[in-house]
Amino acid sequence: MEQKQNSSAHEDILVRVDPDLREIVPDFLQNRHNDILTINDAVRKNDYETIRIIGHSMKGSGGGYGFDAISGIGAAIETAAKKKNQKGITEQLNILSSYLKRIKIVFSP
Repeated sequence: MEQKQNSSAHEDILVRVDPDLREIVPDFLQNRHNDILTINDAVRKNDYETIRIIGHSMKGSGGGYGFDAISGIGAAIETAAKKKNQKGITEQLNILSSYLKRIKIVFSP
C-alpha cells in the first residue's frame, strides 16, 4: 500500500491499495469512524480506560495497515486518556476525522 500525502491539510490523501485488499482497507477505515463515535461516547462518560484501549489498538493497527498517521493519532489518544486529558482526546479525534475525510483509495491494477 502506498500513500501520497499532500502538504495542505485540505487536500486529498491518495492511498494506492492492491486489489487483494479491496475489502480490508475500507473496513479498516470505517472502523476508525466507529472508533470516533465510541470515544466520543466514552468521553461523555469519563470512561478513560475504554479510550485508552481504543487508542492503543489504533496505534498498533494503523501501523500494520500502513497508516502511520492513524498510528500516531492512536498513540496520542492513548497518552491523553492516561492523563485524563479530555481536551487532548477531543483534539486528536478532530484530527482523525479530518484525516479520514481526506483519504481517497485508488486500487492498483
